[in-house]
Amino acid sequence: MSKSIVESFFETGEKVPKGMKEFLKWLNKHAPANIDTLMHELHNDIFEEVDCLECANCCKTVGPAIKDVDIDRLSKHMRIKPSKLIEQYMEMDDEHDYIFRTHPCPFLLDDNYCTVYEARPKACREYPHTDRRRAMQLIQIHKKNIECCPAVFEVFKRLKVKLKQ
Repeated sequence: MSKSIVESFFETGEKVPKGMKEFLKWLNKHAPANIDTLMHELHNDIFEEVDCLECANCCKTVGPAIKDVDIDRLSKHMRIKPSKLIEQYMEMDDEHDYIFRTHPCPFLLDDNYCTVYEARPKACREYPHTDRRRAMQLIQIHKKNIECCPAVFEVFKRLKVKLKQ
C-alpha cells in the first residue's frame, strides 16, 4: 500500500527541496493567467486524498491572526467575555494582531479535533488558502505554508509538474 500524502511529507523531515523554492520564485514572476483555476483543481484533487485530522500540523505550529470578529464569535461559542478569552488564550504579535499564546492551539485535542471548530477564526477556516482567488497575492503565505502543510506542498509539487518546471 502506498503512503499517504501526509505520511510522505513527514517522512522527508518537513524540509522543502531547493527545487521547490526556486519554482516558487519562478512562479512569482511567470504565473500563467489561469493560475487560480489550476490551483483550485489541484486543491480539490488533493483534498480528496488528504485527511487533515491525520496531520493537524497547522494547528500545532501556525499562529493564525485572530481578528475582533473572531474573538466575538469564539467568546459567544465558549460563553465567556471577549476580555476573558483574550486574557486566557491570546497575546499580541509584532504586527498588532492577536494570536494564540501557545502552540499547539489551545483548542486542539489529542485526536486532532478542534473543540471550537464551528467558531474557529477566519484564518483557520480559510487555511491553507490554496483555493482562494488571486493566489499569487498570497505567495508569501504559500511559501510559509508549504513547509507546514502536506496539502500545500503537494499542490505546488503537482503545479510544478503541470507547468513543467
